Amino acid sequence: MTEKELLAVACEQFLGKNVQDIKNVVLQTLEGHLRSILGTLTVEQIYQDRDQFAKLVREVAAPDVGRMGIEILSFTIKDVYDKVDYLSSLGKTQTAVVQRDADIGVAEAERDAGIREAECKREMLDMKFMADTKIADSKRAFELQKSAFSEEVNIKTAEAQLAYELQGAHEQQKIRQEEIEIEVVQRKKQIAVEAQEILRTEKELIATVRRPAEAEAHRMQQIAEGEKVKQVLLAEAEAEKIRKIGEAEAAVIEAMGKAEAERMKLKAEAYQKYGDSAKMAMVLEALPQIAAKVAAPLTKVDEIVVLTGDNSKVTSEVNRLLAELPASVHALTGVDLSKIPLIQKATGVQV
Repeated sequence: MTEKELLAVACEQFLGKNVQDIKNVVLQTLEGHLRSILGTLTVEQIYQDRDQFAKLVREVAAPDVGRMGIEILSFTIKDVYDKVDYLSSLGKTQTAVVQRDADIGVAEAERDAGIREAECKREMLDMKFMADTKIADSKRAFELQKSAFSEEVNIKTAEAQLAYELQGAHEQQKIRQEEIEIEVVQRKKQIAVEAQEILRTEKELIATVRRPAEAEAHRMQQIAEGEKVKQVLLAEAEAEKIRKIGEAEAAVIEAMGKAEAERMKLKAEAYQKYGDSAKMAMVLEALPQIAAKVAAPLTKVDEIVVLTGDNSKVTSEVNRLLAELPASVHALTGVDLSKIPLIQKATGVQV
């Protein structure tokens, strides 16, 4: 058993013993209870009701083996036999009784079968007579009905023949009408086919002559439009280019003008701030440029010859030119160079 308490009992009973020893203990316990139960039953009870016999053994032996921690799960009687053939004699007697009852049953069944067979034959003859009578009545009624049916059939056949001929005439008329309608339909189809052929020919002419001409005209028109669009786009691009260049040049000129104006403004502010000194400095800066412009024609002359025999004459001419220089500058710029000490010393002019 698997319960803890009963498992502990089984350990106490069988600890240290092998499996064969445990089997022997259980077998001896069951054999003892088996013998005690055999003493309370007859041989016939043991032989005929083995399940009850096994049940009694389980009920009596279960408490004893349970106290050893063993549980009887299944117990059956495989066979019951004896050495003096008593049990086999019981079987023979039972067999003889069964054989006798079987023979009696067969005899009674054969008797009942004979009686039933005679009754069935009589009933069969009665049924045959009644059947023959019914057959004769049915045959007579059949012949009468057959005559009536034949007359009715002849009438219906004549009516059907007449109706058939009338129906045939109607069908012939319908067939002719259908043929006429078919001819009309065929003629309509022929007309439709001819119309389709005319349309096909017209479409073929359009596809082979008119459509190529239209396609060529469309192509030329597309080419002309494309060329026109191209020229327009080129002109627009050139105009945009010129406009952009003009805008850039205008921006440059504007920037240069603003710079020059700013420079002139700054110069004017400086001149205004420093007065005559600033003007004087500007004139002095411009004198080399003025001299270069004045002497420019002389750069093309290879040699200058002064025709005079008096060297003092040349010196006096140079001094004269230098003396006239401040007056010329004053006339051009309004600046009086004679007020500058270096100029006074060079020209000998005193103010």
